[in-house]
Amino acid sequence: MRNTRLNIISQPNQEADADAISNTKPLELQFLTSSIQNIKALINNPGNVSGNGNGSFYLHIQNVNVHHPGHTAPSRPLRPPSAYGHKRAVLFGINYGNTAAPRLKGSVNNAQCMKDFLINKLGFPGDSIWMFTDDSEEKTAIPTKHNMRVAMKWLVEDCQAGDSLVFYFSGQVARVKDHNGDELDGCDEAICPVDYEDEGKIRDDEINTAIVRPLPHGAKLHALVDASFSGTILDLQFVYTKMNWIGYWGWKDHRPRRGDFKGSKGGLAVCISACGDNAISADKSALTQTFIQAMQDAPKLTYGSLLDAMRSTIYSAKAGKFVRDILQQYAHEPQLSSSEKFNIHSKLILM
Repeated sequence: MRNTRLNIISQPNQEADADAISNTKPLELQFLTSSIQNIKALINNPGNVSGNGNGSFYLHIQNVNVHHPGHTAPSRPLRPPSAYGHKRAVLFGINYGNTAAPRLKGSVNNAQCMKDFLINKLGFPGDSIWMFTDDSEEKTAIPTKHNMRVAMKWLVEDCQAGDSLVFYFSGQVARVKDHNGDELDGCDEAICPVDYEDEGKIRDDEINTAIVRPLPHGAKLHALVDASFSGTILDLQFVYTKMNWIGYWGWKDHRPRRGDFKGSKGGLAVCISACGDNAISADKSALTQTFIQAMQDAPKLTYGSLLDAMRSTIYSAKAGKFVRDILQQYAHEPQLSSSEKFNIHSKLILM
């Protein structure tokens, strides 16, 4: 039996990009149809098929919606989550070497350490991790505001139940005046891209909209933010904190009083940040290093055990140091926030 070549000619609707389709490789066309049955149905319709007499035939597909981000696209194509084994991560490390912001020493190294940890200890495929640092030689891998927005969109693109996503940031976070009245303390928290002086910061409202709200039921997002003023940087609905002066801990409701929705579509989003919204993290590597150390020392950890281990390491390191003021004394108190309440002492960390 002679082999038959199938040529798919895609005729886009007005929302599609003709250049995207003409440049699409055969492998990438596999996910434009959901199943073999769909292809059979198209072939069984005589109006969709034409031939040229030499054993080839052409399948015409009308009104195909093709995602093509155009000039906003990252260097790698957006592909289905299955290509990444249901694990995906974006990592940002910014030292601010050529900006007016205080220069940081360890942020780029922190991002690299996190990437190594995800690959070597948690089984993330190398191609599933997109890292941005301000010393990168690739323009698409520099943490500009534009690139960071594209990366956050990529992180949750086509997210499905069972997916495990990681958002990592090591750099500067600033407190800015809340303009829409959804913050209990009157301030938004905002991450500073490398070009924030010209392009502006990325507020917690935007981060929440970009990577928290799209999470479907059964998907997980873990964020690790090694920066000052980062306690509620994902604008999550609940913060695990001290509830009274005797040391009782519990979930504090951070949902806006006016009713703005800050949750997900059913997925779980958890953020571990270096300190509270009012605190300064003087050591920009403390959160990253204590997190990695705790996760390596005990592979099966609950969220409560993780926080205890991280705090214990930080307290031990500070015990031999002279602390100048009360602000820095509590600067490295790791914070936990979440899109939903759960028992932190029984729920295992699964990434």
